[in-house]
Amino acid sequence: MVEDRTEASGRVADVLLQFMGASDTLGVSAIARDLGLSKAVVHRILRTLVDRDLLTVEPSSRGYRLGPGAAALGARALRGAQLRPAALPELRELQIRTGETTTISARVADGRVYLDQVVSEKEIKMTVEVGRRFPLHAGSSGRAILAFLPPDDQARVLDGPLEALTPETIVDRDALRARLDAVRRTGIAESGGERQAGAASLAAPVFDVDGHPIGALSVCGPIHRFTESVRTTFAPMVLESADAVSRALGWHGGLPA
Repeated sequence: MVEDRTEASGRVADVLLQFMGASDTLGVSAIARDLGLSKAVVHRILRTLVDRDLLTVEPSSRGYRLGPGAAALGARALRGAQLRPAALPELRELQIRTGETTTISARVADGRVYLDQVVSEKEIKMTVEVGRRFPLHAGSSGRAILAFLPPDDQARVLDGPLEALTPETIVDRDALRARLDAVRRTGIAESGGERQAGAASLAAPVFDVDGHPIGALSVCGPIHRFTESVRTTFAPMVLESADAVSRALGWHGGLPA
């Protein structure tokens, strides 16, 4: 049974990959011939991909071409691929300046993931789990992104379930909206034990060439080291580093209104 599912998944992937080299539309017969599959199998796969917006049907020829879902996946992959190398020099420099761990996160569906980190050299330090998804309402990196999302996207997060990752996670919607207003004014989000107990962080958003928040850059460490004085010192450094990454990605407009 596992082998059958694996084989079926492989067929779906093979069909989708046929469109990477296609300059126009592809038909059932051509795909079936190239992959050595029956037309019935190929047609079922194509209809599944159409239902998920990965492919669309051309009305005039009844051929298939890549759809908006595939375009969105490609754009997401491209942004993620650009974001990490653009951020890494800034992460290294910020880690040296602050002495604490620095991170870069990317926005993904229903949350964000850490793409990379430069770990503090101090004996007691904070590290993050690269690749794990976290919700946008919990922690400074998530709120730095959430604060600058379009109103409809932001509303979907605020109106949805707000999981308490720790006892300090902000799950009151009014309190969360007030925090987001502050982030939009200053560009800086702060967190104290909200995503991970005992950890504190400051984060600023990173924007793509169109001014959309695609990620967040942060500095983080043990909460006892992030005093008010330290946060005041670190905040402009984080803003400067995040702005440099945004500029490297083509955005020169500062914080969007």
